[in-house]
Amino acid sequence: MLELSKRTLGIAESVTLAIDAKAKKMASEGVDVVAFVAGEPDFDTPLFIRNAAKEAMDKGLTRYTPAAGTLDVRKAICDKLMRENGLAYTPADIVVSNGAKHSLFNVFQALLNPGDEVIIPAPYWVTYPELVRMADGTPIIVETQECDDFLLTMDALKAAITPKTKALVLNNPCNPTGAMFSKKMLEGIAELAVEKGFYVVSDEIYEKLYYSNEAPVSIAALGPQIKDQTIVVNGASKAYAMTGWRVGYSASRGDIAAAMASHQSHATSNPNSIAQYALAAALRGPTDELEYMVGEFHKRRDAMVQGINQIPGLSCRTPGGAFYVFPNVTALFGKQVKGKTIRNSMDVANALLEEVQVAVVPGVAFGADHYIRLSYATSMAKVEEGLKRIAQFVASIG
Repeated sequence: MLELSKRTLGIAESVTLAIDAKAKKMASEGVDVVAFVAGEPDFDTPLFIRNAAKEAMDKGLTRYTPAAGTLDVRKAICDKLMRENGLAYTPADIVVSNGAKHSLFNVFQALLNPGDEVIIPAPYWVTYPELVRMADGTPIIVETQECDDFLLTMDALKAAITPKTKALVLNNPCNPTGAMFSKKMLEGIAELAVEKGFYVVSDEIYEKLYYSNEAPVSIAALGPQIKDQTIVVNGASKAYAMTGWRVGYSASRGDIAAAMASHQSHATSNPNSIAQYALAAALRGPTDELEYMVGEFHKRRDAMVQGINQIPGLSCRTPGGAFYVFPNVTALFGKQVKGKTIRNSMDVANALLEEVQVAVVPGVAFGADHYIRLSYATSMAKVEEGLKRIAQFVASIG
């Protein structure tokens, strides 16, 4: 029998998408499901961005563009990075891709050789280890602790570094925990990266979604040496409610950008021309709708954190950013549900969906089996209803 690629067969299915699909199937069958699964804003893309896309179509901007993106959108990205992050890049340093996930794919394809190690703090976004494996690299998972707000400590980072270390992945703010690195923490990581000579892949897709007066800092802004070793990844999906538009970007040293653009030119040609036009408009446009959206997320976050912590046996930290909470559910382990024993986060997720029709993502998907992830990128009414059902479920199993 002819074989399939061992690399492809070794890729794990996205648990997030699998749970989301199961919940949507139940909903399509008339079941009243409260879904805390998908990581996408429940707001519409702002009207001025949609109008920009219509304008692009009316102007006939529907043809191939340069593989790395149009000059105009790359200029808009450079302006944004300087204005908001204090980062000086040229259009040659920017690669626009089919979403930030595609940007990350390009990064690892450009950086890694077989056997190269990439340090990934856990809990981690489900796709990071798979992207590293797809580039023939080796993910090195470093566990963080809840008592440290799930932030990577210097001691843990130092212990994970080997002669094969090629890169470190930083997600700031973090999916799934919402944790945010302080400038001081990033300065320590930057110093070590320069000393030991490894890249930092800085995933900043949630940078606009933070709930204090202190905005997230890009590690690339901490000096010329660390900037030289950092690949910044960002996009429009979270900040501008543009998940379906599939447009993201990376900013990096020119030779790295050129390698990624070359790879992309053969893999996907160029990103969607209309989405590029919309991205440029988003980066240059007003921020009032973004600020409203963040304000609503803030209210939902507070309601969800308070609600979870009022349920006996459950607890969660207050996330600084993104739109997720990450409750500890170990108190449910060993409990019985219709004769079945809850042993792990997958059992918790399945029981919540089957018993009270609440969809959550098991923490095992993020490398943290004692937790579940709930997204509050949904209405306050659903947040309140979902919390009520979770409380009923926990009370029912004693």
